[in-house]
Amino acid sequence: MLKIYNTLTRKKELFQPLEAGKVGMYVCGMTVYDYCHIGHARVMVVFDTVARYLRYKKYDLTYVRNITDIDDKIIQRAIENGEEFGKLTERFIDAMHEDERALAVLPPDLEPRATQSIPDIIAMIEALINKGLAYVGTNGDVFYSVTKFKNYGQLSGKNLDDLQAGERVDVDLAKRNPMDFVLWKMAKANEPAWESPWGLGRPGWHIECSAMSTCCLGNHFDIHGGGMDLQFPHHENEIAQSEGATGEKFVNVWMHNGFVRINEEKMSKSLGNFFTVREVLERYRPEIIRFFILSSHYRSPLNYSDEQLNDSAAGLTRFYTALRGVSMKEKEDNFDLGMNEVSFEKAMDDDFNTPKAIAVLFDLVTGINKAKKENNPEKASALAANLKHLGGLLGILQDDPEAFLKGVSHTADAKTGALEIEQQIQSRIDARIEAKKSKNWALADQIRDELKQQGVILEDAPDGTTSWRRE
Repeated sequence: MLKIYNTLTRKKELFQPLEAGKVGMYVCGMTVYDYCHIGHARVMVVFDTVARYLRYKKYDLTYVRNITDIDDKIIQRAIENGEEFGKLTERFIDAMHEDERALAVLPPDLEPRATQSIPDIIAMIEALINKGLAYVGTNGDVFYSVTKFKNYGQLSGKNLDDLQAGERVDVDLAKRNPMDFVLWKMAKANEPAWESPWGLGRPGWHIECSAMSTCCLGNHFDIHGGGMDLQFPHHENEIAQSEGATGEKFVNVWMHNGFVRINEEKMSKSLGNFFTVREVLERYRPEIIRFFILSSHYRSPLNYSDEQLNDSAAGLTRFYTALRGVSMKEKEDNFDLGMNEVSFEKAMDDDFNTPKAIAVLFDLVTGINKAKKENNPEKASALAANLKHLGGLLGILQDDPEAFLKGVSHTADAKTGALEIEQQIQSRIDARIEAKKSKNWALADQIRDELKQQGVILEDAPDGTTSWRRE
């Protein structure tokens, strides 16, 4: 039975969807003013894996992940670039989708955009004003009155009195209370704006997610996810807005993934330790990045370092080396996965414990290698099919083993270039074989060392060099 850690209750709970067999899940997506960074990649991969596993468990899942395509950062970046804000966001939405595809992240079922949800946002703000939970400030902006919502702070565990005591009361004189937050901002000159009952303006960030999630999944749904940094104030404000407007409970289970750290320091632009997905992809293959993310539990801090990524590369190499040369049939519906699947499910049912699930995959590698040594191809084939099937639930091990081990890209141009390189490498291997036949050991060692300098590792067997792989 699946158990999920619920940030709201601070404990693991047996997952029971509102409607048997169906799940609604909303995840806060990207604010599209720049390229996705490794923290965004973690959100993408974590909740893609959650979605894959829920579907494996036969749930009819509706997965919604929004796009924030209007906010202060977007407007500022567009001004800096001298670019129309819609062109800026479209460019970075396309880039985000490219990064997703590279990381084997499946697209969400619904991907609402803030700019396409303005009528729903306005309707929710009107409901909040009518209920006395929101008001028009002295500057024309519309604010949420946090003191009117009795459960404010329930998600983050923060006390409103303590929060108010820590705020400077002169931060914004337009507010009645320093903790109140903006729902609708009045338009400034030359900024994007929409008509509303309060004049030309645009929505605040928090209200966008409340409107998009409830419009896609209903007033009350099963799972809401996002990064731990969104817990307060963003998700706290979402609860206040949504429950205040609808009078219903907003979300049953809140899931938050941990921070990404760079060499043991919290990732931040100010420290200069900030990496985009594209920068990391220049150095590491996409599957290595995905495997690296899944090697830590989603709620734990993720420490990004070359050492960790190299360990992930070595781990994937072990998997693909085990799969190499094994003939396997596609998994059939009645394929018996036995205790391996039971162990895998037990790990994933325990709050999506991917490190333990990966340990089950390594056990399969041990079994495959043992079957190979025992010259038992049928057993090796069955275990390999098992490995590939369970790996697929994590979005890994779907590449051709030879292609992965030899570093072949999926693009046609790259494959053509890789084929030429592969032919050159094979030519050197053939020359080494001839040198060994002639007992020219010095030349054989020289060729091996030259290939090693190129990152090519030869795999020798008693009957000669049988294969090679990238280091």
